[in-house]
Amino acid sequence: MEPVAVWVRKNGEWAIIHRCRQCGQMSSNRIAADDNPMKLMSIAMKPLTSSPFPIERIEEMTRLMGGVGSIS
Repeated sequence: MEPVAVWVRKNGEWAIIHRCRQCGQMSSNRIAADDNPMKLMSIAMKPLTSSPFPIERIEEMTRLMGGVGSIS
């Protein structure tokens, strides 16, 4: 299992979303008292710091979707 994200439950408690490296199934587990807070923040920030697609292909993907424009 690999941690891929965190989410906050209704009661304000954090939980970690894990994905199985073999089958891709996802599960959620609440954080533990001894979990590293910096690692949790790192997991929480992952979607903001890692593009889900190659950034250098934005222009190509924009054209494929019928859009126009460039990054530069």
